[in-house]
Amino acid sequence: MFASLSPLHRGLLAGTALLFGPVGCTSVESTRVEESHVATRDTPSVKPKWGIVIHGGAGVMAKEHFAPEREAAVRAVLTQALQSGHAVLAKGGSSVDAVGAAIRVLEDSPYFNAGKGAVFNHDGVNELDAAIMDGKTRKAGSVAGLHRVKNPIDLARAVMEKSPHVMMIGDGAEAFAKTQGFELVDPKYFYTEERWQSLQRALEQERADKERDAQGKQPSSSLQPGIDPVTGDHKFGTVGAVALDQAGNLAAGTSTGGMTNKRFGRVGDAPIIGAGTYADPQCAVSATGHGEFFIRYTVARDICARTEYQRVPVSEAANVVINDVLVKAGGEGGVIAMDNHGNVTTPFNSSGMYRGYMGEDGKPVVAIFKDGPEPVQSK
Repeated sequence: MFASLSPLHRGLLAGTALLFGPVGCTSVESTRVEESHVATRDTPSVKPKWGIVIHGGAGVMAKEHFAPEREAAVRAVLTQALQSGHAVLAKGGSSVDAVGAAIRVLEDSPYFNAGKGAVFNHDGVNELDAAIMDGKTRKAGSVAGLHRVKNPIDLARAVMEKSPHVMMIGDGAEAFAKTQGFELVDPKYFYTEERWQSLQRALEQERADKERDAQGKQPSSSLQPGIDPVTGDHKFGTVGAVALDQAGNLAAGTSTGGMTNKRFGRVGDAPIIGAGTYADPQCAVSATGHGEFFIRYTVARDICARTEYQRVPVSEAANVVINDVLVKAGGEGGVIAMDNHGNVTTPFNSSGMYRGYMGEDGKPVVAIFKDGPEPVQSK
């Protein structure tokens, strides 16, 4: 059965075990089903299978908290993002262009914590971060602490292509945006009632915990950035994309609004090259999770380094980092990764991750949870 699948399908199967039958937790052993053990640092001897893989964030996602209408809407946007990126690739466009096209769709949707759907920080302000990297050249651009840029992924690309720098932040980044002709939107553009109410619940819990602390009582364990004190759900709502174009070039991009109720200009892993975003000629990764851990363990680069130095499949490298290294460290989240042969993997150690892929056959496959069957569309 596996022989009939493209490398893109086999890689996703190996990384998440979500496509055939009920979905279970991923393991390093599950990656052994991947057929290609060719060292990913070698140039493919045959034309690679091009395609795109995306994510819309990982975290604790209880299926019972998802209304059927919302789940359908989320899946529809994921599919639209895949189709936008795939359309670029199908016309012979670059992986960088495809990554940007897919991420813009996700940034424009209120369902994901990036762009329009960004969460609020402690002061009731949206702070946006993004990064993009061209695997062929290893050029990269990133931005952090934005308040008025509608599509941060586009500004990250401008930093990569129109400046001598890699990272710009805050007011300086937005001043650069003006020089590049970017239209800056009113911060009200990013307001959504759902995200605002999430902040209000977090602030209410924070006030209650201060009162408990003053009384000598134990504060609530639910008071952490990104955790909804009512539902208990917490989502690391970063969005990202990784693409391999028909010329065999990889690219990766990531965009996020950070964590609900974050403070003091906190920046996560998404805009940090090597932590939440990385691409080289053989491997590309976009991450989503508790950013502090992804920064400390340079997750994105670590995965690609393992494929290069240990000469193991990208699925094995990603699973070891996500399901072993991070789990032992107490880090939660996942990644999407692709090698220059077209192998894809999407491991995560949380209960869910918005994710999807689309290969040469033009058939989008999307998934959210671990606890249910996912259809596979094969030849």
